[in-house]
Amino acid sequence: MTNDKSESPLANLSNADKDALILGLWRDLEDERGRSKALAERLSKFENPAGTSVASPLLARLQGVATRRQSRGITRIRLGRGLGFLQSKFVLGAALVVALAFGCDYAIGRYQNYRLDQKRLAALKLDHAAYQGLYVELVNVAYEDDQRSYRVTMKMTNVDPDQPIYVMRSPVRVFEQSGLAWKEVPSRAPDGIAASVVKLTGPATYETVFEPNLSDWTELMPGYMHIRFESVSLVSQRSDPEDDIVERLDRYYVYLKPYGADNDAIRRRMKYQGEPPVYIPMPPH
Repeated sequence: MTNDKSESPLANLSNADKDALILGLWRDLEDERGRSKALAERLSKFENPAGTSVASPLLARLQGVATRRQSRGITRIRLGRGLGFLQSKFVLGAALVVALAFGCDYAIGRYQNYRLDQKRLAALKLDHAAYQGLYVELVNVAYEDDQRSYRVTMKMTNVDPDQPIYVMRSPVRVFEQSGLAWKEVPSRAPDGIAASVVKLTGPATYETVFEPNLSDWTELMPGYMHIRFESVSLVSQRSDPEDDIVERLDRYYVYLKPYGADNDAIRRRMKYQGEPPVYIPMPPH
């Protein structure tokens, strides 16, 4: 024998099996009652032939035993069914809690993935609007009246006018090559505004005045300075952006004719026909 306590057999029964067991016990109890009643009638005939109401000690004992068995059997069955019901409710509750936890974790994961996808899509749209949807070009470089400065004109075009974009632009930075180095020269906006935001639905131009004041400039093309323009723009699809901003940098290179240049010497050295232009655009490099 072992002293280990095993689980009650009733705990492993289904509700239908428990109902069948109760019905069987009830029938056995009815049968036992019938046999006890029959035995009591037979004993009463022997112990009280005259039909008096004197109770038989044996009969009282048998009735007491039957009553105790009946009460004990019903109590055990009812306790077993109650415990099984409580255990079933606990298991169902625990399963429900676990299912809810997994469901919440799955829903949170799906929502986070959705938000990340939306953020990536918005970033791709903004990047497309800032580069493929915005065209920036150098339009002209001309002399200023002070005989020292130049004016460069840039043009921005929104390729898709139905989708406005907001561009914060600042004066173009200008660099002049001296030897192998690029040195920045003074530049400013003609109206004195350092930076401004433009709602771009079509083309728009902006200008910058600059003064190439280096004396030891590099001559890559006979008689011309080598100049680099840098246009920095902050692009967004909203007028009040937060982190949805793209910085776009455009660089342009030109050969620029200095004030007082000898046009005849330039024509001879370059074998150029006609008036040498103020500037000659170059491809990016």
